[in-house]
Amino acid sequence: MIKKVCDEIIKFWKFVPFRGKQVVSLMEAVLCEKLGDPAVMYNSPESPITIARSHPVPSLASPTAVRVRIHATSLNYANYLQILGKYQEKPPLPFIPGSDYSGVVEAVGDAVSRFKVGDRVCSIAAVGSFAELIVADEKDLYPVPEGCDLLSAGALPVAFVTSHAALLHRIQLKAGQVLLVLGAAGGVGLSAVQIGKVCGAVVIAVARGAEKVQLLESLGVDHVVDLTKGNVIESVKKFLKMRDLKGVDVLYDPVGGKLTKESLKLLNWGANILVIGFASGEVPVIPANIALVKNWTVHGQYWGSHKIYRTHFLDNSLKELLSWISKGLIKVHISHSYSLQEANLAFATIKERKAIGKVMIVIQKSSVARSKL
Repeated sequence: MIKKVCDEIIKFWKFVPFRGKQVVSLMEAVLCEKLGDPAVMYNSPESPITIARSHPVPSLASPTAVRVRIHATSLNYANYLQILGKYQEKPPLPFIPGSDYSGVVEAVGDAVSRFKVGDRVCSIAAVGSFAELIVADEKDLYPVPEGCDLLSAGALPVAFVTSHAALLHRIQLKAGQVLLVLGAAGGVGLSAVQIGKVCGAVVIAVARGAEKVQLLESLGVDHVVDLTKGNVIESVKKFLKMRDLKGVDVLYDPVGGKLTKESLKLLNWGANILVIGFASGEVPVIPANIALVKNWTVHGQYWGSHKIYRTHFLDNSLKELLSWISKGLIKVHISHSYSLQEANLAFATIKERKAIGKVMIVIQKSSVARSKL
């Protein structure tokens, strides 16, 4: 009863009438107060995250600032690692987690010219998207075109931009080349598979389990290796021989570990290796002597540093991807969606590798979005 009364008081003070206008002063947000596993239950003393029901709304700190009411925000493996304290970027505590998001413009600074209140937008933030509201500079926002829903737009930036920048900007993937995607049923994996097909590549996908295999086959993948049933080397070599192909031209690797080591045996002379991440928890060793003899090129692909050094890559990628999704060339597969209050369950889905595609947090004005399993 006491909790119910407190919640009602908070709801009242979140929207305080001032001179006949409704002034937003407080919001709900997921707050990381210490490092630890965000998948544990909120009421556990070990939980590093809490639901802040009366967090201050970010202000328009500059004339070009835009405040966005968030509709959907994506969970990436990087978000999980960041709260664990195992990610490259370590924001000072406490912080609101979250990176890519979509929503509707709620307020604009005096000098904003590209957007107006009511516009649909999406973007990538360093932190801060696991909240009802976020502020960004107008140069960092992208309009969401007709034909692209806000849920898809909120899932697009990190995973799909990572793959687009890697496959088109870094290695210029060409039609007819053989692309091998590890972890192909994850967020970045599914994006790489679809972008590879748009480019006309021969796509080989590696995943685990019948449900993931079925989804990949529905996307037109040329060959799927089910790790529960077969060996990567044997399965891929059999497919390559059947198609009269010499080997793999591009290895897209968000997994690392033993799987990387096995996949290197399938690469052609002059192949490109895209290092995306290490979901297996093990950083692989790529033998420099073999890379020398076979003229391999190894590319590290971390979108965060592109934001600093190659911003135009990210801009071009996201604009093209939004166009592709509005035309139906690609689609975002979302296997789970949760409310802000269920953020720990969302992180558990990532931790336990239950996701097929993207895991999302959907933020409704009533803040009662339910999980979709």
